[in-house]
Amino acid sequence: MPVSETLVIAILFFAAAALYASVGHAGASAYLAVMGLYSFAPSVMKPTALALNILVALVATLKFYRAGLFSWRLFWPFAVVSVPAAFIGGATTLPADWYKVVVGIVLFYAAVWMFLSSLKPLKVALHSPPLWAALVAGLAIGFLSGLTGVGGGIFLSPLILYLGWAETRATSGIAAPFILVNSIAGLLGHFSSVAQLPPNIPIWGVAVVLGGWIGASYGSRRAPPPVLRRLLALVLIVASVKLILF
Repeated sequence: MPVSETLVIAILFFAAAALYASVGHAGASAYLAVMGLYSFAPSVMKPTALALNILVALVATLKFYRAGLFSWRLFWPFAVVSVPAAFIGGATTLPADWYKVVVGIVLFYAAVWMFLSSLKPLKVALHSPPLWAALVAGLAIGFLSGLTGVGGGIFLSPLILYLGWAETRATSGIAAPFILVNSIAGLLGHFSSVAQLPPNIPIWGVAVVLGGWIGASYGSRRAPPPVLRRLLALVLIVASVKLILF
């Protein structure tokens, strides 16, 4: 890969990590979108997204935890089943064409969520999630996370917010560690895929850690400008269409 292309991807990863970390996410859907636009092989996309996710989610978890936004009571019912499910999902390998379609659908969903989250926040009465609902959601999200290489935050956050299980910043406070444990489990489930990590991963790793640190520092205090989320939504849509149709 040319140096110029490596640096452009690093800049895109940095920007994605900063924006996603500002809402407690790690950026996997954006990393997958960038790699899809650059025609990375599916065998490379999944482990790369998970590896970068782990780095950013760790940073975001520390930042949101120190801000007092983590709730063990809200976190554990989702995580206790999502971790083994993510491991199984990580161990499941889809044919390349199927993987691209599934990831394309996930990216399109992420684009819709990113755009809707930029609109006026929902006003719903807050209440704790039923245990059965949290377990079912954690199981499904965990498996899909490991299967595709996303951390699951793009599914968990809107679910919690729309059903009134937590307010926005508290949701970010559990999304980050949820993504962290699922990304680790997903990568361990298909540990042999680590050999597929591209040689440029150290450069991109530094880029996402810096972006994640900046984004999480900002997001643990306030929300990012809506226009940035809308621009990212557009990028995700373009990438999803490319993966599904081309």
